[in-house]
Amino acid sequence: MEKQQEYEIKNISKFFAGRSIFITGGTGFLGKILIEKCLRSCPDIKEIFILMRPKKNITIDDRLKKLFTLPIFNKLKEMNPSAFEKVIVVKGDVSEKDLGLDSIDKQILIDNVSIIFHIAANVKFNDSLRNAIFTNLRSARDICLLGEKMKKLVALVHISSTYAHCDKSCVEETTYPAEIDWRQTIEITENVDDHILTILTSKYIGTLPNTYIFSKKLAENVISDFSTRLPCVIVRPSIVISTMDEPIPGWVDNFNGPGGLMVGGGKGILKILYADPDKELDYIPADIVIKSFIISAYIRGQMSVTQNPKVEVYNVSSYKIKKISINEMVRMSLKINTINPLENPIWYPHLSITVCYMYYYICVIIFQVFPALILDQILKFSGRKPMLLKLQRKIYVANISLSYFMMNYWQFYNDNLMSALSRLSAEDKRDFNFNYSQFNLYEFLQTSLKGGKQYLLHEDEEKIDENLRKLNRLWWIDKITKTCSFIFFLWILLKMVL
Repeated sequence: MEKQQEYEIKNISKFFAGRSIFITGGTGFLGKILIEKCLRSCPDIKEIFILMRPKKNITIDDRLKKLFTLPIFNKLKEMNPSAFEKVIVVKGDVSEKDLGLDSIDKQILIDNVSIIFHIAANVKFNDSLRNAIFTNLRSARDICLLGEKMKKLVALVHISSTYAHCDKSCVEETTYPAEIDWRQTIEITENVDDHILTILTSKYIGTLPNTYIFSKKLAENVISDFSTRLPCVIVRPSIVISTMDEPIPGWVDNFNGPGGLMVGGGKGILKILYADPDKELDYIPADIVIKSFIISAYIRGQMSVTQNPKVEVYNVSSYKIKKISINEMVRMSLKINTINPLENPIWYPHLSITVCYMYYYICVIIFQVFPALILDQILKFSGRKPMLLKLQRKIYVANISLSYFMMNYWQFYNDNLMSALSRLSAEDKRDFNFNYSQFNLYEFLQTSLKGGKQYLLHEDEEKIDENLRKLNRLWWIDKITKTCSFIFFLWILLKMVL
């Protein structure tokens, strides 16, 4: 990164002026925020091409219109409503060969695009190897092949993950040599049938925990190999959570990360967590991640491939900045829930954490599965659809899938990112700087809970007093039930002894 330290980062907005960008994954959580940020903070951008696949009974144009109705675009609508005209949707699918692009759209991208943000990925941990390879690995190759034909290309930003190298305890901002050939992996996946591929999966991915990590790790090798011919950047966010400030505080559109824990615990559905309570998780707000995407594209665009043929890597992590243990996060979340509770919890919120799998499994059966069975029967008799047992199954599978990441420890060095931030000009600091080290975690969790209630659960913030009364009633029911259960088991024990 020595070359980066020779100049000040300034005029980021002007760098994007008159340029066209291409975004994959534009309908995802990060993609939406990137589109909004580029249109708002880089108003002179020429156009944004978004790769999008049509869904059943809805066209890509209708999907785009629906996308712009989201609350995160409200600020942009007030500031510059005409900005949305710069967004052009392109029919395609990253899981298909050549990104599913037709020849006409492909040529339009080749002739116009200067900057690529490749965000699209399949993040399912338990997905098949074939789907993971096609979506996460082959798409990276096809993006690079497309980029080679773009004469105006100044930056190709590939979004990876700090956990792509979770087989290492310390992950530096560099690429790591491949243990498996990515070309051969794509060829095998394209030609071997599903049955054989399923049998080979556990052996093929080796010590890596799942197909997602395996495919994302190999995708970095693709970018590294093409970096001698393309202006490549790899950005590795850690665990992305709701927005801190921009465009609105607390915005989120999924139940991943602490938001899911807060909702599950606050609703009384999640009672026990299989994790190390002292494990410090590496959380990064989504708007910080998006700013790092834009800054990295700017830096890469200042140098040609001949000047710097090496791929630049940025770990967007909270290393030595701000961390919180799982236990502390749960404690804060439960405390916040007593002040601003969720609507209609099924039981009084309480969440225990354990590293003992057997204890966890027993508690899941007693405190989550059995109550779900009883409540499902009540729903069935009342003419409503049973759903809680199915939900508990999903929670259990998710917890087991995530347990690897909630039990082990990593350090994600972020020197390149911090260096870039230190060189931002005074003008660019207004739109692209962030001071993560000084923000209040408790207040942020409060904002995240409000965001979860508003944007995920669509709950009414005006019902706080009513929710508090219901929560207080559940507290008494919980205490009475536990007291009666203790007396009952004590009576059984005494009867057996006497």
